[in-house]
Amino acid sequence: MAKLRNLSITTPLLFAFPLKSEWAMTPIDPAASINSGAWEDAGSLKFSRGFVMAKNDANFLYLALDVVYDTGNDSGTNDYFWLSFDSNRDRAITSNVDVNYANFVNQPNKLGIQKYLGPGQWTGITVPPKSEVVQEFGPSPNSETSHRIWKLKIELKEINVALSWPLSTPYTYFGFRVRSSNPAFTTDFPVNFHKDFTKLRQLILSRKPSIPSADLGPLVGSIGLIPTTKINASGRASTDPGYYVHVENAAFGGTLNLIGNRTKLQQLWAAGNKKYKVEMAPPGGSYSKLISNWSNYRWTGSTYALESFAASSYGYYQMANPGTDYSIDDLLIQFPTTALLPGLYKIKVTFYVGSSYTSVAATQELGIYIDNHVPATNIESVKHGSSEVSACAIETIGAAPDGLNFRITANDPEGNLRGISFYATYGAGLSTSIYSEAYDLSKGNWMGYTNKLIPISGNWRPPQSCAFSFILVATARTTNGYSYIGKNQIHRNLTLLLG
Repeated sequence: MAKLRNLSITTPLLFAFPLKSEWAMTPIDPAASINSGAWEDAGSLKFSRGFVMAKNDANFLYLALDVVYDTGNDSGTNDYFWLSFDSNRDRAITSNVDVNYANFVNQPNKLGIQKYLGPGQWTGITVPPKSEVVQEFGPSPNSETSHRIWKLKIELKEINVALSWPLSTPYTYFGFRVRSSNPAFTTDFPVNFHKDFTKLRQLILSRKPSIPSADLGPLVGSIGLIPTTKINASGRASTDPGYYVHVENAAFGGTLNLIGNRTKLQQLWAAGNKKYKVEMAPPGGSYSKLISNWSNYRWTGSTYALESFAASSYGYYQMANPGTDYSIDDLLIQFPTTALLPGLYKIKVTFYVGSSYTSVAATQELGIYIDNHVPATNIESVKHGSSEVSACAIETIGAAPDGLNFRITANDPEGNLRGISFYATYGAGLSTSIYSEAYDLSKGNWMGYTNKLIPISGNWRPPQSCAFSFILVATARTTNGYSYIGKNQIHRNLTLLLG
């Protein structure tokens, strides 16, 4: 990867259609056989040597390069793949932004990642923390003859894709190379993709899991992927551990999508009741109309076309046809919350009969706790015995039990703290945990700690003499309906010598 091979390009561009990923109802294990059922109904696109298949969930893209023409079981002869993404989606190679994945030489199940420096130029290789690859040789849904299959699990954050983007559809542009030594071929899809990103193919990720109808609210079915029936009286949400988005007593923040109950919207549409208003009341306040503009993408049969939505001059919205395929189906309103102070807000959605402004066809009211504040973090002190160790100091630690102790603050006044991680990095990519604590429901509305002593007793000793960076991270228990958002961190550096 870091020094890529100069190999001939033989593959013509076959199709101009995008690859549409389908929703993975359960996370896909790349180690499982491609015929195990997890890849059933995956989005598929043909290229000259096989097929590329795609599924995704809220956290990962699952991509299979099903190379049906590579029928030689010779993984030790340097068969490999490249897989590139246009991370900023500008159809141009952007230095230190766009990424390329490949397996390490003669290590088919070890995934590496690097960034582009220019056309056909890359940085060095690193190992991604969560993404992975597993090679399989056998039959697939596309061919009963045994052949090479590369199955990848790519973290969406690594390729700058998020299902909760407020003003865009979740898509990227990609290209790949597959190389076989028996039979011998090297195929790029599209041709010369690694030198010219205008040729990359669009990959559209799914935002459309099937939320169980029993969990949906009667009119506002969900906020993002979180059913409104999972929001408690305090305005916080909890979902089951196996659900698409697992949250525990989570507040809401960021940009929120209010999604309608599909069955109810179809009934309202059929009855001609398409006009509605959205109202919001601040903590302790009265309702006023919530006015917002947003964009959604409509599938045309070959691509997504952007459509804009806004309230009328009177503050009313018109429902989009629930029979039309949108990037976000049944979207009632999308609105930012970042300017709102923390607290329990009430939201009410009301549909009216026909052209009436008074005759109500359906309504739902819900409370959501909004909190866009991130937890406070501070390393209050680092002490060696009774003496404070200042940043950038060089400190000698004596024989055991001599060592350091710390006082840290990781505090969220609104009670929406998700986790605390205090650790040290040192050397060449090494790290060691000093203290961590995660939220569980028994903590209620967890505020965390102020000036907490670490460790509670005794001292912390460094694993070796080295320069250390002590890092404190506090994450928020706040969701936009698709994932947790919000964290804060601070660090302090010093050098420790074991005497």
